Amino acid sequence: MSPRVVLVGAPGAGKSTVGRMLAERLGVAFRDTDADVEATAGKPVGDIFVEDGEEHFRELEARAVRLALEEHDGVLSLGGGAVLAGSTRELLAGHPVVYLEVGLAQAVQRVGLASARPLLVLNPRSRLKKLMEARRPIYEGLAVLTVATDERDPEQVVDEIVKGVGS
Repeated sequence: MSPRVVLVGAPGAGKSTVGRMLAERLGVAFRDTDADVEATAGKPVGDIFVEDGEEHFRELEARAVRLALEEHDGVLSLGGGAVLAGSTRELLAGHPVVYLEVGLAQAVQRVGLASARPLLVLNPRSRLKKLMEARRPIYEGLAVLTVATDERDPEQVVDEIVKGVGS
């Protein structure tokens, strides 16, 4: 068993929105590893960061990604930082990874700077910019398809993914 499509990208790229729509279009289930981590921990991602630390969150996240890649045959959305783990990057080899690319202005608009994103506290715009710059080469290196999401409706993004990876 293997996911039909694995979505990666920065916060605000549209992984959850596009992922749900893509899964519906393909007639398959949608799964989000952040939701899996929250279910395992019994609390929101932000609380895990604050109460247990980023290292503990990343361990839970790596486990969630591994299980999802083994068990899920639909559309899979990974948390923005999941690709930071070398073990996760290795597991993603050979999977149809789609990088949803978003510019800083759109990401800020979509995420909202007052949101409960744990890595974006204190000067969120600057932190988001650095995070996006550091992760972009990783996303690009894993992707079999890169889809720009700026100034586009989710339906347009889904159309491009379906064309690019097939139905």
